[in-house]
Amino acid sequence: QVQVVESGGGLVQAGGSLRLSCIVSGRTFSGYAMGWFRQAPGKERAFVGSITWTDGSTMYADSVKGRFTISRDKHKNTVSLQMNSLKPEDTAVYYCTADPEGVGSDNVGDYDYWGQGTQVTVSS
Repeated sequence: QVQVVESGGGLVQAGGSLRLSCIVSGRTFSGYAMGWFRQAPGKERAFVGSITWTDGSTMYADSVKGRFTISRDKHKNTVSLQMNSLKPEDTAVYYCTADPEGVGSDNVGDYDYWGQGTQVTVSS
């Protein structure tokens, strides 16, 4: 069974930065892709970005391009989401998730394993 655990959320002022981390355990992940999604109150869960475990290819939602960066550490089985120039509209619960097929799409249904989420609040 794959386990995904996020950490690093918190409260930050607009324009500030936060770094979220995700530890993945339970099996080998050579063919996986890891994704980050977020869900604001009253809204559907939305794609933030993804990274393939094998070659580190990334994809981002247009709303975060140029501000957010996803990276992975294969030795530590961790995935990070560096968030810069944060805006109040980035406020949400952020989820780390794993796609065993390794596609890393923007479709929430393609991901099988989810963390519990971590709250990010950006004040204006």
